[in-house]
Amino acid sequence: MGWVTTVSIWIIPSIIAFILVFGTLRKVPTYETFVEGAKEGVKMSFSIIPYLVGMLVAITVFRASGAMEFFISLFRPFLQMIGIPADIVPLALIRPLSGTGALGMTSDLIATHGPDSFIGRLASTMQGSTDTTFYVLTVYFGAVGIKKMGDALKVGLLADFIGVIASIIIVTIIFM
Repeated sequence: MGWVTTVSIWIIPSIIAFILVFGTLRKVPTYETFVEGAKEGVKMSFSIIPYLVGMLVAITVFRASGAMEFFISLFRPFLQMIGIPADIVPLALIRPLSGTGALGMTSDLIATHGPDSFIGRLASTMQGSTDTTFYVLTVYFGAVGIKKMGDALKVGLLADFIGVIASIIIVTIIFM
């Protein structure tokens, strides 16, 4: 076992042990503090359920209604002209909305085209280069009661767009 593996195995338990020892030395009731934090975590979990359900319903409606396929068919000629495979567009659209949906699409693309294909590599790179922006805003901002998320939404979507473009450029340069 290499030193990186050893460090990665022990880093989290070491941090937890340090926090417990430090808290005990400072005379903080560590167990009681942990239990209070767990209570708050459970309350927060219940408070974000409506936001999560709303987001998942919206994603399902978008995909099941055929709106995504219609959207892709409109842009297919342009995408072919600039060398972007149209098969990757649903992943780029779903990734900011749902990590699970995007993972399912990535798995489907890899199963269809193969892991070593251009599309398989592009899907994998895109999956790692973008984030679930709407999920993050819905769940985390909703959990703490932030209502104004316009600027965070703009920055998150810009970062996702740049991640998609960077994925296409890098995979094209390295694997074409």
